[in-house]
Amino acid sequence: MSDSILAQAAPPADQRIWYAADPLQFGDLRLPAGSGPFPVVIVVHGGFWRARYDLEHIGHVCAALTALGYATWNIEYRRVGNGGGWPNTFIDVAQAADFVPQLAQTYPIDAQSVIGLGHSAGGHLALWLAARSKLAPTSPLWQAAPLALQGVVSLAGVADLALADQRRLSQQAVQELLGGSPADYPERYHDASPVALLPLGVPQIVLHGTDDGPVPFGISQSYVAQALAAGDDVRLVALPNAHHFELIDPSSREWSAVVAAVQDLLATP
Repeated sequence: MSDSILAQAAPPADQRIWYAADPLQFGDLRLPAGSGPFPVVIVVHGGFWRARYDLEHIGHVCAALTALGYATWNIEYRRVGNGGGWPNTFIDVAQAADFVPQLAQTYPIDAQSVIGLGHSAGGHLALWLAARSKLAPTSPLWQAAPLALQGVVSLAGVADLALADQRRLSQQAVQELLGGSPADYPERYHDASPVALLPLGVPQIVLHGTDDGPVPFGISQSYVAQALAAGDDVRLVALPNAHHFELIDPSSREWSAVVAAVQDLLATP
């Protein structure tokens, strides 16, 4: 397993833009060369929702996708340890996504052509963005008109929070995020977990390394089986012998599968 990508500085973004008032409520926008309007990939970083992991390391993914002709909106959000957790992490990610039409007023992006892409905990949040329309109006995470996504690419995503808690991923990171166990807060696990909100109603491509340690391959296997049973358009792409971080390393052999997934969901620029 190589996590060297985490230590490498990513190419700088074109603009850092705040979508709300908190210092952590911002995103990094990267725009391709040309006049646009460009399709948009909302990119959500991982790190088990914890404060010590920020958006910088996934900037490599953003720069590589932008070089292919996609605008990328790499979103930061409050995390466990710096004001995040339930419900603020979810509120931030939702606000960042819903800011895309406002970006389109200033920058040459197409707010009608948007997908979510996330890695690890960010894969969970990217899927959750597509699931928001299934929330009941009584949920603290409900929004009247969430941004419609054309699809989601999940890279080793934590798509089932109850199963992740059962497997005690990363010293029970899910309980840190939601404040307790499924028995303590069943309504939080329902509203926060993509698998509980199936069918999502948008195409999903789920990529996962078969030798992933931090987020076991079985998490995605189980999610995709349930999404298919619910009637969703979803595909599992198993990456043989791949670990966790190859999926966000544009120099890896697995990167071509990530690009293909994005191209499948968005018109090639």
